[in-house]
Amino acid sequence: MRLRRTVQAALTACATLVASAGLVAAGTASAQAATPLPTRVFAPYFESWTGQSPATLAAQSGAKYLTMAFLQAATKGSCTPYWNGDTSKPVSSSTFGADIATIRANGGDVIPSFGGYTADNTGTELADSCTDVSQIAAAYENLITTYDISRIDLDIEDNSLTNTAGIDRRNKAIKTVQDWAAASGRTVQFSYTLPTTTSGLADSGLAVLRNAVSNNARIDVVNMMTFDYYDNATHDMAADTQTSAQGLYNQLARLYPSKTPAQLWGSIGITEMVGIDDFGAAETFTVANATTVYNWAVSKGINTLSFWALQRDNGNCAGKGGDDSCSGINQNTWDFTHSFAPFTSGSTVTNDFSVAVNPNSATVKAGSSTSAAIATAVTAGSAQSVSLSVSGAPAGVTATVTPGSVTAGNGAILNIATTSAAAAGTYPLTVTATAPSGTHTATYSLTVTGTTPSTGLVNGGLETGSLAPWTCQSGGNVVTTPVHSGSYALQAAASASQTGECTQTVTLKPNTSYTLSGWVQGNYAYLGVGGGATASTWTNSSNWTQLSVPFTTGSSGTVTVYLHGWYGQGSVYGDDFSIA
Repeated sequence: MRLRRTVQAALTACATLVASAGLVAAGTASAQAATPLPTRVFAPYFESWTGQSPATLAAQSGAKYLTMAFLQAATKGSCTPYWNGDTSKPVSSSTFGADIATIRANGGDVIPSFGGYTADNTGTELADSCTDVSQIAAAYENLITTYDISRIDLDIEDNSLTNTAGIDRRNKAIKTVQDWAAASGRTVQFSYTLPTTTSGLADSGLAVLRNAVSNNARIDVVNMMTFDYYDNATHDMAADTQTSAQGLYNQLARLYPSKTPAQLWGSIGITEMVGIDDFGAAETFTVANATTVYNWAVSKGINTLSFWALQRDNGNCAGKGGDDSCSGINQNTWDFTHSFAPFTSGSTVTNDFSVAVNPNSATVKAGSSTSAAIATAVTAGSAQSVSLSVSGAPAGVTATVTPGSVTAGNGAILNIATTSAAAAGTYPLTVTATAPSGTHTATYSLTVTGTTPSTGLVNGGLETGSLAPWTCQSGGNVVTTPVHSGSYALQAAASASQTGECTQTVTLKPNTSYTLSGWVQGNYAYLGVGGGATASTWTNSSNWTQLSVPFTTGSSGTVTVYLHGWYGQGSVYGDDFSIA
């Protein structure tokens, strides 16, 4: 994939995995023929350099089949492939063997992939690196028998598309392996993953296939990378996938005139890049695009549906393009996997949906209102009734959803109203969507601002569950025990080097007498005011004790309320602060 520009820096992240007894030992003759892949398979790319377990991510995401990226030589000129070119990760049962066995036990399989952008750009793609066809073929055969696989993917892009000697060696090696497999009672498939335009392969990609034909090398699947067009145009990525594939179909029809339309469509694969691709926001593949492509792919009978990459199927970096670990769009984790997973033939298609809030945050002044759009979408199967609710609103904030139930694919409105008594702070509201197939959630971040009340503290009982607008020295926090009333209290973390002071600045009427009150607990618990007035008191008590501090404001009316302990005496706690 073109995304793989910085992979070499991460090569040492993955630890060697335990060997699987269920895999054939490297270099031995085949004891069995691998189970063929389904005639229709969803197999997203797994970034094998991350140190994550492919079996674990397959189980978490629901992607039973994975395309494992990438195998390449460690150095240019070598004929030995390693996972990501890392010599500590050879093709052996000790590397990913246990994971592959687990994936198979769960009803799936893997497709190892050679090449990728980094290898194709550095001369370490195996056929570019190795000038001996027989050694290239031997490496393919070793991979097949070591992991007992039924398909090898060859990701050819960048400089590998113009290396005519490497192209010829690769296709000759494919033919050698196919002859070996036939003699061994195996059926081994080869797929080429190639970059594309919006109207089909460029001539450089076609040249790879033409050379395969001239070498009598059977290419079972031509997999198009329908992203990274870099044509400075704004794209409907789902529509461009379809025009790209139609263009490829037309090209294959000329290259393989004896094939039927069903055979031609059945030899096409599609790989998307979920979210924002390397080019940028103009090339954004959305969850809605995934549903469109899924339905189209099923109707055409294509062979393989994939995306780059499984580790990107989350919304953890909204607005960022081309990241190896996230999609760059607002989405739920595994939205794209859930959209594509039913594509595998033999899978049971279950209904599923997604929910999102747009915008997913807002800032309002206490006493004001705001709203946001809630969107639902069908991600698998058919539309179902979805119940919507919202939780997490603090005192002084009312949050509702209208309507409270929609058919998946339709939207609703999140309505938020605040009173003048709403405490300043940032609050996560959770929108929950429930349907017969299960529950999904989306988070909305509400920030409330306002003027500090003229006769009292803000968040005096800490019942917002957050410190704001209190600030504390290191270790100070909101705690759930001990508390004087309600659910929360304030902790001032005194230590050998600090009193743990927690403060809040309050603006009151100038030149006016007030009394600060609060309940405290702990050794040398101090309650007081500073700044525009100076007054304090303290107590030693293992039980809650109420303290009162009379004071008179100065000409500004501003004072700083504080709670602190004493050096080396341990944390003290405060609750139910007020000024009257």
